[in-house]
Amino acid sequence: MKLSLIIPAYNEELYLATCLHYAIAELTAHAKQGEFEIIVVNNASTDRTAEVAARYRQVRVVYEPIKGLTRARQKGLEAASGDILAFIDADTRMPAGWLMKVLDAYARRVDLVCVSGPYRYFDLPGIKSLLVKFYWLALAKPTFWFTGYMAVGGNFAASKQALLRIGGFDTSIAFYGEDTNIARRLADEGRVYFDLGMIMETSARRLKEEGFITTAIRYVVNFMSEAIRNKPATSEYRDIR
Repeated sequence: MKLSLIIPAYNEELYLATCLHYAIAELTAHAKQGEFEIIVVNNASTDRTAEVAARYRQVRVVYEPIKGLTRARQKGLEAASGDILAFIDADTRMPAGWLMKVLDAYARRVDLVCVSGPYRYFDLPGIKSLLVKFYWLALAKPTFWFTGYMAVGGNFAASKQALLRIGGFDTSIAFYGEDTNIARRLADEGRVYFDLGMIMETSARRLKEEGFITTAIRYVVNFMSEAIRNKPATSEYRDIR
């Protein structure tokens, strides 16, 4: 199977090069495991995002002129040629072994349509890092057992055909709840799995800017709203750059 790695990017010139460095290293390390491609979706950026991405011969840049995370993910879906589409964010640092966790998950279960895992924040101080671990263990994983689905937007992979069957991403969703929406809808097509070991390193910039507790509550509220009402509770968001 071919895997397409899709990275939406809006004004991410400060983070994108590091993200691509880690992603390319991981995919190159497992080149014998299959065929891969990397797509950066330049989502109406006004900075040097496209220029940064174009420096890498392994990267294909596509342009989405209408700003919006779900629109960027949808453009990546339409541009990708892989059987498995992996989505990460431009401020992530892909750990060694991440790719094999994705491929192994699909090798183990023929009914798998989506696999995801938690974040670990590389720039978050000690006590808050412990609280994040507690959140994933004590709240997120039990919630997954109860609902049967969960996805983290900057750390998931999905079968392309399953995404196409459900009509792709809901571009009416601006930001909050978009990952729960796609996980909930994919669960109708097959197995959605949340693996605590499939960790993605990412920036804590939103937690730092908007507040640790406020951000956590907002994500929980929007997960529950998507799960119960089939739509997010929060329609507005701020870009943190």
